[in-house]
Amino acid sequence: MQPKNSHILAIAQFGKERNQFDAIIDVRSPAEFALDHIPGAINFPVLNNEERVKIGTLYKQVSPFAAKKLGAAIVSRNIAQHLEQSFLDFPREWRPLLYCWRGGERSGAFTHVLNRIGWKAMQLEGGYQGFRRVVIDDLDLAAKQFQFQVICGMTGSGKTRILHELQALGAQVLDLEGLAIHRGSVLGNEPDIDQPSQKGFETALWNALHDLDPNKPVFIESESKKVGGVHVPDALMEKIRHGRCIELRSSVATRVSWLLHEYVHFLTDTTTFKEKLALLTSRYGKVQIAEWFTQIDAGHFDALVTDLLVKHYDPSYQSSIVRNFPRYREDFYVGLANASDAAFGAAAQEILSQFKTAA
Repeated sequence: MQPKNSHILAIAQFGKERNQFDAIIDVRSPAEFALDHIPGAINFPVLNNEERVKIGTLYKQVSPFAAKKLGAAIVSRNIAQHLEQSFLDFPREWRPLLYCWRGGERSGAFTHVLNRIGWKAMQLEGGYQGFRRVVIDDLDLAAKQFQFQVICGMTGSGKTRILHELQALGAQVLDLEGLAIHRGSVLGNEPDIDQPSQKGFETALWNALHDLDPNKPVFIESESKKVGGVHVPDALMEKIRHGRCIELRSSVATRVSWLLHEYVHFLTDTTTFKEKLALLTSRYGKVQIAEWFTQIDAGHFDALVTDLLVKHYDPSYQSSIVRNFPRYREDFYVGLANASDAAFGAAAQEILSQFKTAA
C-alpha cells in the first residue's frame, strides 16, 4: 500500500517505477555509497564520512537532541552546496528519487527542500535497507524461477568468452565472473580493479537478473560458490548446480594460448605473479613454488602455464565437477578447435544446437 505521504515511493513499487525517475540520488556518506548502492544512483551526501561519525558520536555520548541540532545545521549547509553547485540547471520537470540508510531523516530533509523549490522529488520508503530487502527476496525468487544451462570446462577453455558469443547470438547470459570482477581462481583478480563488497555483488546480480526473462533459459558457466572474495547466494547456487551441463573442450596447447592472452598482465608484472603463486606454497611445497619462479624468471611462460594446468587446475576441476554439478555428463560436450574468433563462434553455435536438441 502506498504510504500516505505523497512524496514517498512505497518500496513495493520500486521495481516497477525506478526507471520512471530522471535520477536516483543516494544522500548517504561516500563510505556507505561505496559499500553498495542502488544501480545507477549518484551520490550527493548530506553528511560526509567524518560528519556522519561526528553526529553519531554526539547522538550516543550526549543526546539525540544535541545530535539533531548540529546535524540539521550540517545537512542544511550541504544541501545548499549541492543545490548551488549541481542542481541549478535542472528544469522544473526534473523528477528525482532520493534515499538514505533507513529512517529517512537525511533523504527526507533533501526531498522536502527539492519539493519546496518546485521539483517533484520522491523519497524511497525504507531507504537502502528497504532496497536491500528487495534484493534478498528477489534473489531467493530467482532461484525458483530461472532455469540455467551450465557451460563447464577446464581452466583456459574459454567459458567466459563462450558466454559472450552466446549473448551475441541472442541467448540470455549471466556472467558471474564479470559481476564479481574476478576470474574465480588464485590468479583471478583483475589488475587495478577492486572486487565489489558482498552486498555490492548481490546488487549487481539482482540488477542483471532483473533484465532477464525467467521463462527463457539462462546460460552461465560452472563456478565455485566463491568467486574471489564474494559468494553466490546459497539458493541460487544450488539452482545453478542443478542446471543442464555441456562441457567446452580444447587441447592443452589451445588452453595455454588462451590463458596467456587473457592473463597478459602477469607476463609483465612478474612480481605480482610470484606473489599469487606463493599462496599455493602450503599445498605444493617450497620446492615446487621455486621451480615455478625459475620458469617465470626465464620467461618460459608456455611451460609454466602447462605445468599449472596439469598439476593444479585440471585435478581440481576433475574432482569437483561431478560432485558439484550432478547433471554433468562426459559425453555431452563441444570441442573448441583453437583460440580464434571463428572457433569460439562455431562452438557457441554448436552449444545452442545441442541444448535445443536435448530440450
